[in-house]
Amino acid sequence: MKRESRTSLKRRTRTIIARLRKVYPTPKTALKFENPFQLLVSTILSAQCTDARVNMVTPGLFRKFPTPQHFATVDQKELEHEIRSTGFFRNKAKNIKAAATSIVEKFGGEVPRTMEELLELGGVGRKTANCVLGGAFGINEGVVVDTHVERLSQRLGLTKQATAEKIERDLMETVPREEWYDFSNLLILHGRNVCLARKPLCPECILRRQCPSAEGFMRKFHS
Repeated sequence: MKRESRTSLKRRTRTIIARLRKVYPTPKTALKFENPFQLLVSTILSAQCTDARVNMVTPGLFRKFPTPQHFATVDQKELEHEIRSTGFFRNKAKNIKAAATSIVEKFGGEVPRTMEELLELGGVGRKTANCVLGGAFGINEGVVVDTHVERLSQRLGLTKQATAEKIERDLMETVPREEWYDFSNLLILHGRNVCLARKPLCPECILRRQCPSAEGFMRKFHS
């Protein structure tokens, strides 16, 4: 198979974005939040957990602990109890407390607005930082790479990489910067609705003509 040129890849990526926007005109995160800190906590909780489950847990959680100071000082066992249903609750409680403590002690109780500062927070990696920057501040500093973005970007031939860091690097080179955050949400929405992990619904996919994997999946699942 002939290697796709960078120019062709960028052109195809713009077409993918345009077609996805017709189906998902408002590509926002499904996580419910009222301020940057709530989005930070919700994003940490969303690891290996559905957004729907996180949204069930967070209203009561934020009523009980409304500020970073509350999360920084709460007993970890109590926090673990509150978030238990999201899974991996011990590690998540540890990360949330670490991030809240850093916010209180280093940033005056306010969530920082730069990638470098967010990565200084305990328990925060690039994925969480990109979610907060894009979702809370409208800042395109990178591409959120979750399981859906990883799967779809590989199927669409936008990357051949296997790690989130390298996938993000490829997407940042191909996707226009002003689209970075929305692009992640577009792929997430499409991955949940059409490009399913086990059996993608290629016959009804708006990206079938732009997807190099579609023909193979069509033969396998829909012949």
